[in-house]
Amino acid sequence: MTRARPVDWIVWAILAVPAVAMLVRANGMAAADLEDLLHPSGETSARLLIVALAVTPLSLLLPGNRIIDWFRRHRRAIGLAAFGYAMLHLVFYLIAMGEVAAILDELAATGIWTGWLALLLLVPLAITSSNAAMRALGRAWKRLQRLAYPAAALTLVHWIAVHDGTGAALAHFAPLALLEIYRILRQRNSAPVSA
Repeated sequence: MTRARPVDWIVWAILAVPAVAMLVRANGMAAADLEDLLHPSGETSARLLIVALAVTPLSLLLPGNRIIDWFRRHRRAIGLAAFGYAMLHLVFYLIAMGEVAAILDELAATGIWTGWLALLLLVPLAITSSNAAMRALGRAWKRLQRLAYPAAALTLVHWIAVHDGTGAALAHFAPLALLEIYRILRQRNSAPVSA
């Protein structure tokens, strides 16, 4: 087990700042009022997921960039923080809804089931984020991590459906989509041609 360096603790502290602010704000709020914290918690999760996924294509686009290298070194923490904010989003949602019947009643809505499915896809990624899991899973670990892409797509649909608009969601996800297209095209162009 590797020991965390001081910089790792600083990264975690920075990633936790919005959560602390949301929890302080939630303290003393009525359950129904927690709905006000759904958007900031979900948006923070989505933004961190976007950053975590954008690191690889950005490192291809800007090789040797020190800022991108820093993000690449801390990508796992960023991805785990995205999951943590998704869980906080879920907690606020469950408390605000108040009753299981109310939760089940809206489960079939596009904006709801996409959020649940995105979260479920992130669970195995969070569970297997340790170095021990990487070693145990070997090559399968990398394949498992690819679940982050459908999770991101579902998060985009969830955001659009819940807020009845595409503007803000696309402003966040369009740069990631362009970077992923660049990464895929670059990988295809660099693939060896078979005889």
